[in-house]
Amino acid sequence: MPGHRRTWSTLAAPAAAALLVLTGCTGEDNPADRVGDAASAVESAASRAGDAVASATAEADRRFADITGGLDVKGDVRLGAPATGTGDRTTVAVTVRNTAGSAKSFTVQVDFTDAKGTFQDTTVLTVDGVPAGEERSATARSNRTLGDDVRAEVARAVRY
Repeated sequence: MPGHRRTWSTLAAPAAAALLVLTGCTGEDNPADRVGDAASAVESAASRAGDAVASATAEADRRFADITGGLDVKGDVRLGAPATGTGDRTTVAVTVRNTAGSAKSFTVQVDFTDAKGTFQDTTVLTVDGVPAGEERSATARSNRTLGDDVRAEVARAVRY
């Protein structure tokens, strides 16, 4: 998908955490069993994280597929600084500017990445009925709890 970066290495942190936790467990006499248990936990964590990312990405694609006759307007969207909101989800203010001659709606996809640029999550929001020549703000909210040093970027924006 043009302009859409996906990095699946987001599974590394949960995998490493699971490995550290499980290799430190006591009561296992055989180190091979501990390694096998850790590998199973890593695979399970990776599967859950991958499923969440795939679900969010599929929902974003579905929302944009429903739009007909839209115009790409990434340049008419500004994002605020990401913050931890209600329920430990990351939120970011999204401001759209309508440069058209009549009221328009906007659908915006916001991608969340970590400090290294590794993809963490994506969300889509719609801002309806923005009057001609005016701006309107809304809040994008991540689908899951993200790390502390999160960045946000506009992945796609369509005016219709």
